[in-house]
Amino acid sequence: MIKDPLRKQVIISMNIVNSNRFMVLSNKHISNISRDLKNIKSDVMANFVQANHKRLVITTNKTTSILDLNTIKRYIRNVDAINSNNIMSLRLSQSKSYLKILGILYLIEDNNVPIFSNVVEILLQSIHIFNNVVLTLKPRVIKASPKLNIVVIWIDI
Repeated sequence: MIKDPLRKQVIISMNIVNSNRFMVLSNKHISNISRDLKNIKSDVMANFVQANHKRLVITTNKTTSILDLNTIKRYIRNVDAINSNNIMSLRLSQSKSYLKILGILYLIEDNNVPIFSNVVEILLQSIHIFNNVVLTLKPRVIKASPKLNIVVIWIDI
């Protein structure tokens, strides 16, 4: 049986230098994060941390709430060895929510350029209803038919 992500992982995007500096004292940081979570009366505890390419993944014992996420974010930003300006984002693992958009033109009318996922991301960021939405993956642009100029866009949020 394949288990779906349970949002027990907090993913912090940062540069490799910050990631390496954090990992030097990872045991200390995990215990400090758990202490900070306990101080806000949370049942969540940080179990361990992994460093992947340009990101840290902190795994917790339970699903994290927004308050827990903000507590972890505050701790990470206050670590002396880390330049907080180089922390790109802090998010939970992929959710099961998605948005499917139908009937979008594949070729942009002005210059016959196909629509790509980075164009979709820029458009979503400019729409006010997507201000607090975090994309878990790049949008997928799928051409509906070889003969039609229409695509389906899948957006994981």
